[in-house]
Amino acid sequence: MYYKLENFYNSIKGKKIAFCGVGISNLPLIYKFKNIGADVYACDRRTEEQLGATADQLKKAGIGLILGNDYLKNLDVDIIFRTPGMNFFLPELVEARRRGIVVTSEMEVFFDLCPCKLFAVTGSDGKTTTTTLIAKMLETQGYKVHLGGNIGRPLLPIIDEIDADDCAVVELSSFQLISMRKSPNVSVITNVAPNHLDVHKTMDEYISAKRNIMIHQNAFSRTVLNADNEITAGFEKDVRGQTVTFSYHHPVENGAYYGADGVLYMAEKKGNVPVMHRSDIKVLGEHNVENFLAAISAVWGYVTPENIVKTAREFNGVEHRIEFVRELDGVRYYNDSIATSPTRTIAGLAAFDRKVILLAGGYDKHIPFEPLAPHIIEKVGTLILTGTTADKIEAVVRADEGFADSGVQIIRAENMADAVAKAHSIATAGDIVTLSPACASFDAYSNFELRGKHFKEIVNAL
Repeated sequence: MYYKLENFYNSIKGKKIAFCGVGISNLPLIYKFKNIGADVYACDRRTEEQLGATADQLKKAGIGLILGNDYLKNLDVDIIFRTPGMNFFLPELVEARRRGIVVTSEMEVFFDLCPCKLFAVTGSDGKTTTTTLIAKMLETQGYKVHLGGNIGRPLLPIIDEIDADDCAVVELSSFQLISMRKSPNVSVITNVAPNHLDVHKTMDEYISAKRNIMIHQNAFSRTVLNADNEITAGFEKDVRGQTVTFSYHHPVENGAYYGADGVLYMAEKKGNVPVMHRSDIKVLGEHNVENFLAAISAVWGYVTPENIVKTAREFNGVEHRIEFVRELDGVRYYNDSIATSPTRTIAGLAAFDRKVILLAGGYDKHIPFEPLAPHIIEKVGTLILTGTTADKIEAVVRADEGFADSGVQIIRAENMADAVAKAHSIATAGDIVTLSPACASFDAYSNFELRGKHFKEIVNAL
């Protein structure tokens, strides 16, 4: 155990620590910190009955339970670990900081203690696929890779197993980044577009949170920015180390770009290096070309071109991201449940070479749907809407100047099962049915993964 980690463990012995949110990222830490010698409390909005066996296991381990709707109020502890999705500016957390309580998170502490090279990815769209690609490229090169953040597993509980020669690759949301005061060795920002405005006070706050991934880097770091995105391109003035940009639309001076000849190049001082052809990329969608450009920019110098190409030829994509489900009676069904914003749905629609039957709608994150309307006019034959945003989406589509001549048919459905049944009833051989909601899932599902799994179950049962 290296000295920094040992000092941290010694510092928390005997401290009263509250883990707010008994979930994937906090649960392993709860037990670990108890074993180290901290006085640990598991705090959650759910009741003991709702937690079920988890509550029994926690009590058996000697961990205190603080449960129910008021679980955040007047916590008498030294340190609070918030779960990744918890708003940093919740009044109870603001009050806790005012009272001198440390408010942190698993990922913040991991960044402080990580002994190996750290790659981190954020963005409004594409961050999970880009993070996965970076990890797979590094693994193909022979590195031992620890994947965490919003994907993989919590990394702080296994920090004792991480060596200096390993690589940690993490995906970070704006909710995690908003309180970060340390940045990785290699940071990647895929793009920034309006998102999560139901939680962030303003778009400026959201942008500032994304910027946190690179603002604390040093001169020996690398920052990868999307040159095609106005907001991320504007971050270049704040880069403190090496700036690497990527572009789908034009050559760049230092970074990866997509050439007019269909080749992905890496531009560097000695010239433009051809890395691979577009046809080497197995997964659908031009947005995935952008994801590869971002990943190449991140790993260049760590991974050989040969291993980058090998990854591209073998990578089948990530679940819920234009995921092929099945073909039935000549109709292909795709699960793009990750499309929790209009920009993601726009990218998903662009992956297909024909008009589709689109299943959309869901929880309202207060993101404008107007930019989505012309893409629906262009790429959708039948639009099947569900959820609390159905009225809003239908209104902007009907208001688009191209709607009258588009032939787009708009149908309402009560729920996912009804939407799939209606799509199945109207689809004919050669059609594509895609779930790409442009909205979060919280009006009907706990997360987009459960929504996507339910869609697949219904489709596979047809």
